[in-house]
Amino acid sequence: MMFKNYLLAAASVLALSAFTTGSALAECERGDLDAQYCDVDGDLIADIPTDPAQLSDPDTLIFAYTPVEDPAVYKEAWADFLVHLEKVTGKKNEFFPVQSNAAQIEAMRSGRLHIAGFNTGSNPLAVNCAGFRPFTMMAAADGSFGYEMEIITYPDSGIEKVEDIKGKVMAFTSETSNSGFKAPSALLKAEYNMIAGTDFEPAFSGKHDNSILGVANKDYPAAAVANSVMARMIERDVVKADQIKSIYKSQTFPTTGYGVAHNLTPELQDKIKEAFFTFEWEGSSLQSEFEKSGEGKFLEIDYKSFWDVVRKIDAANDVKYTCG
Repeated sequence: MMFKNYLLAAASVLALSAFTTGSALAECERGDLDAQYCDVDGDLIADIPTDPAQLSDPDTLIFAYTPVEDPAVYKEAWADFLVHLEKVTGKKNEFFPVQSNAAQIEAMRSGRLHIAGFNTGSNPLAVNCAGFRPFTMMAAADGSFGYEMEIITYPDSGIEKVEDIKGKVMAFTSETSNSGFKAPSALLKAEYNMIAGTDFEPAFSGKHDNSILGVANKDYPAAAVANSVMARMIERDVVKADQIKSIYKSQTFPTTGYGVAHNLTPELQDKIKEAFFTFEWEGSSLQSEFEKSGEGKFLEIDYKSFWDVVRKIDAANDVKYTCG
């Protein structure tokens, strides 16, 4: 799939190093994980290496948030959390603005990214190809969580229902996005017998905010987006609610998953988890941005159960987690 075109040569070096550690690694259980990772406990994510020589304890931690909107907005939003992260871990950190899901996955796989929030759809790729170990996501103060995929248009577009998209352009974000591509593709095929390139013309905007702005400005007749992103954009007055009309709303999906590179030392991974779960939201820059879509705390998760529906959507779309 498209991701294989983005891998650095360093990835092959990492894979070669993994194979030279002995037959135990070569024979370990790994499921869909890339050959350099092991999953002895069956939780579907890469185990922490047992060989101390394979562990990393960097002086500066690099953090990246999923590239769904303007990176400058989110560098400011995460500022208070990163101060807290430095206090808990005792390590300096840097916010790394990424421009694509593929670049973010590539950065973690090559060892240049240590902590990240990967969007819903790219979590399986990050887990299987980059050794990502997700452990938390944002939730409302009462513990409820998730977002929905919505298919949107603009008033007077001539589109009143999903079937009206036939023969028109529909915007997606990127092929690794759950709500921006995977879920709507499976839905349109299964429920409406509509296939991109046959029944409508697909366009790729790159990001959810691009799709939302494109519909609001009448550049796209329709688009599939995450409604959590749309809610924050409306709250910030980037777009007006009356510029957009929703014609479909999906089941609830898990939101961005946050976690670490698998090869950080166990002690450092524990400290990073502690930073997430002890962060005080009240009055923070994180609260200021994410309360717009209803989030108010970090909720502990496990990838195996929380991302089950996303993996099923991938299977329906015949997605293979091909890493190289």
